Amino acid sequence: MPTNLPILDPMSQPLQSQISEVLQKLETLLDRVPESVAKDVRQEIREFRQLLVETRSPRFALVGRRGSGKSSLINAIFGRKVAEVGHEKAQTGEATWWPYSSDMGTLEILDTRGLQEGSRPDEADAAASPIESILNALKEKSPDLILFLIKATEADSGINHDLEALTEISKTVEKVHNYRPPILVVATHCDTLEPKNVRLHQPEDEDPEDLNEKLERVKVIENLLKTKFEADPYLKESLITVLGVSSYQSWKNDVLRSDERWRIDELLDYIFNELPKEGKLAFARLSQVRTLQESIANRLTKVVAAICGGIAAVPIPLGDIIPITSLQITLIIAIAYVAGRQLSQDTAKEFLTAIGATISAGLVLRELARASVKIFFPGVGSAVSAGIATTATLGIGRAAIAHFIQRKSIEKAKAVFDGERSRT
Repeated sequence: MPTNLPILDPMSQPLQSQISEVLQKLETLLDRVPESVAKDVRQEIREFRQLLVETRSPRFALVGRRGSGKSSLINAIFGRKVAEVGHEKAQTGEATWWPYSSDMGTLEILDTRGLQEGSRPDEADAAASPIESILNALKEKSPDLILFLIKATEADSGINHDLEALTEISKTVEKVHNYRPPILVVATHCDTLEPKNVRLHQPEDEDPEDLNEKLERVKVIENLLKTKFEADPYLKESLITVLGVSSYQSWKNDVLRSDERWRIDELLDYIFNELPKEGKLAFARLSQVRTLQESIANRLTKVVAAICGGIAAVPIPLGDIIPITSLQITLIIAIAYVAGRQLSQDTAKEFLTAIGATISAGLVLRELARASVKIFFPGVGSAVSAGIATTATLGIGRAAIAHFIQRKSIEKAKAVFDGERSRT
């Protein structure tokens, strides 16, 4: 895995500080029980720490020749204009790691000079070729994955040279960082394939025969590129998939006037699955793709539920109430953050109250009753206590997903919580 120090999204700092404090308290609690009992909980805490405390901006290397659509793809990922698109000549100068940001987060992009570019960008280093410039930047830090972009209409035009350059890039990363980055091949500008008037982003309005003709052309190009990659043993081992997309958006005075993106969500799904755990939360947040948000939120919910269940099962009567409640509040804040919101602890507590998981006297009495079972029936009591804590936490997490990510009303979120709780 990449070993570079993380660049943190500033918006996540308060969340990280809170989580660190909660996890430290939990680890102190676990120090008081046998390691045989605590080790499974420690493993879940480790994953929780990776997902939230160690979260950082994802890092991509975008590699491709001039006109392959690197800047357009960056904008397509964000859904807004954050990178300048060069229509007439090469826009990108010396290969440099740049942070591209919106109010939802940041991506670190290795903004490379186009391979085989025809004109030299104004800011390019005259002493370095495109490939030399890329290799120098890769020695600075490692990408989580490489996005190899090629224009759909140029899929069989001098690509062998591009593949040689890509192999050199990948081997440089492996040599310097002891990590072979996965490669995602993206065939761009699929909207320009024949029949050109067929709109891939609005298939319901197109003639089915014409649409199928265009889709078949995309499939042929994907298969062609896949065959070329699989013919190279080194690249074949790193290949995730080959995906044809359209990232076309038109902007006027930073206002979107045309959006013809196609299969970008599918591309983002592939990227998300290949990211290390430390980069998943930030990517789900900035992409604002609901399926990715739900994926990371569901994983967080399961991890926190497992931790709460583990804490409830350890033989420390009454001592687990505060850490479990703190974790549940943290889970709500984290899920809201993934959805693009920032909650305070007080707001998270208000959400708990609204869904019926109040932390007022009623909840304290229930928690005391749950913990008391462990005092009078230590063996059975721990199992019962763990089950209640796990189920309650699952209900809280799923209610938070329903409200903050799926945008359901607080009443429907409460119904989700009640449904989960009724299983106990």
